[in-house]
Amino acid sequence: MAFWIRRGMRVLDLACATLLALMVVLVFGNVVMRYGFDASITVSEELARWAFVWMTMLGAVVAVENRGHLGSNLLVERLGRGGRRACLLLSQTLMIAITALLLVGSWQQAAINWSVRAPVSGLSMAGFYGAGVVFGVLVLGLLLRQALRTVTGELGDEDLAPLQESEDVAQIQDLHLDRSAAWRH
Repeated sequence: MAFWIRRGMRVLDLACATLLALMVVLVFGNVVMRYGFDASITVSEELARWAFVWMTMLGAVVAVENRGHLGSNLLVERLGRGGRRACLLLSQTLMIAITALLLVGSWQQAAINWSVRAPVSGLSMAGFYGAGVVFGVLVLGLLLRQALRTVTGELGDEDLAPLQESEDVAQIQDLHLDRSAAWRH
């Protein structure tokens, strides 16, 4: 199962990179057309917006799998193994509930907008809201798997407080460590 999830994440990474490249081409092409030829490609703005929404949602799926979301483990790191497991399970349960709400809302919006056409491209607006549906289904599956692993005890101690510090915090800590080491000599 983990093999297929890693493969899926690589596919989503590739999809995000492709959507980003498409956005760059569409937006840059439109800028060149406006300033160079006093014309514009109207559909490029709409397609770039759609590509941005899809890239954001697919990238968020990858972030959930990699546990790359923002958070603070100031309290959690002070707890024992049982407390860490309880906090992780609580956070996973809340994320599952919120993702389920987003999935239901996106599904309803896609259904409502199935026959509504985008103003320029004429594409069904259900495709726009479909990004939320795809996000919801994929993230719900990932979160349910992670919660099951938490309940069954498959996670090691390092997985129970999975948050990573930002690069800025690490750099500041390195500076302070260097200063304290300098004062010791």
